[in-house]
Amino acid sequence: MARFLLSFILASLLALTTLHGTHAIEFVVFNRALNTSGGVRFRNELGRNYTQQRMSAATNFIWNLFKETTAAERKNVPRVSLFVDDMDGIAYTINDEIHVGAKYIQGIKGDIKTDFNGVLFHEMTHVWQWNGKGQAPGGLIERIADFVRLKADYVPNGWVKPGEGQLWDEGYSVTARFLDYCNGLKQGFVAELNKKMRDGYSDNFFSQLLGKTVDQLWKDYKAKFGN
Repeated sequence: MARFLLSFILASLLALTTLHGTHAIEFVVFNRALNTSGGVRFRNELGRNYTQQRMSAATNFIWNLFKETTAAERKNVPRVSLFVDDMDGIAYTINDEIHVGAKYIQGIKGDIKTDFNGVLFHEMTHVWQWNGKGQAPGGLIERIADFVRLKADYVPNGWVKPGEGQLWDEGYSVTARFLDYCNGLKQGFVAELNKKMRDGYSDNFFSQLLGKTVDQLWKDYKAKFGN
């Protein structure tokens, strides 16, 4: 019995390895907050296997949205780890590690999977997106991740409506909605913007891709929605 139990525990800790093209990517999940109600809720209502499967699904979704069809176009990340931690805040990502707060998990209202997937798709975007070699504005990096969340249909309550906001780089849902507008002007705009950000960043990328400055695009966006 003890040997069987040990085998079961070890098996439950195994990572989900998914073959993407010719590259195997390992998705691992560690629940380090089992002494908290949020950690227990994660284990009971989400779990390691489900989370690994959604990490893989998010990866495929992001690659498709960014039109990264070959390994050469993507970041070389062989392993992505997600940690459930006893911490304040919702989640953050450092390189290929995602940290999710157990307190956030505990406080989710309504459908836990829908809310969690929205956060997961956002954070997984940070794993795979290019950041202009550190030159891109942090707000734009965050809002591209929110754009991915929007396109994945995981928009949370409280997001602004299209056309709302004061500045294109105001952040949060304002910029995500603006990027969606730009993407509508040229399908694949965000994918091309992400590709350009592999080697650096400039606001001129908007002009190069859409033929207008980002400020003019913002004015057009506001005019379209009567704001």
